[in-house]
Amino acid sequence: MRALATLYDTDPPQSAAQRRALWTRAGVADDELSATVLVGGLRPAGDGLLARVATACTEAGQATSLTLAHVRYPGEFILSEAPVPVVHVVENPSILALALRRFGPSCPPLVCTSGWPNSAAIQLLRMLADHGADLRYHGDFDGEGIRIAAYVLDKTSARPWRMTAGDYRAAVARNPRGPQPGRITEAPWDLELAQIMAGYGTAVVEELVADVLLKDLAGVAQQRQPPGRP
Repeated sequence: MRALATLYDTDPPQSAAQRRALWTRAGVADDELSATVLVGGLRPAGDGLLARVATACTEAGQATSLTLAHVRYPGEFILSEAPVPVVHVVENPSILALALRRFGPSCPPLVCTSGWPNSAAIQLLRMLADHGADLRYHGDFDGEGIRIAAYVLDKTSARPWRMTAGDYRAAVARNPRGPQPGRITEAPWDLELAQIMAGYGTAVVEELVADVLLKDLAGVAQQRQPPGRP
């Protein structure tokens, strides 16, 4: 526990709930129900439980919370979109909520890790990639956010989405008075990013660039308009 707390730059757990959360962060699940992942806009084909649940929620313009059991035993699950579907991955639930509010049933496929991705999130992303999805990840521009992004990119086939040093500079220019970014570690996908963040000394949380992310999603959403919707 102390080693994991040091690895994730957090305080050692003081309760059973905190211990379970730390194990889950490390990808170790003690059951198939505690670890969940938020999903929106996913409309797979197939008669499996995961496909039916995800599609029903998408058609209602709602998010769904999938358990590790859903992901481990999906049943028939087919990503039927062509060309290869892009699944965007975000760190914060507020981004998923904003996307669903704006796009409704036309929301592009979105997965939210809710901070450090647990075993359900990682397994879902790997399953989506195995079915042909192109994963693209965005998170907070702070020390913890960079470590989360590096973890997701290492454990899955996801690629960075607006997570370069240039994207950070643009975000700081619009939000120059953010909090301190905390302990900064290297971003493997952009070796300049950590240096630039240390120089500015400012964190930019994902919500502050929500308009940029939603603009990226708007073109995809337009292509997913259900028949009969304006």
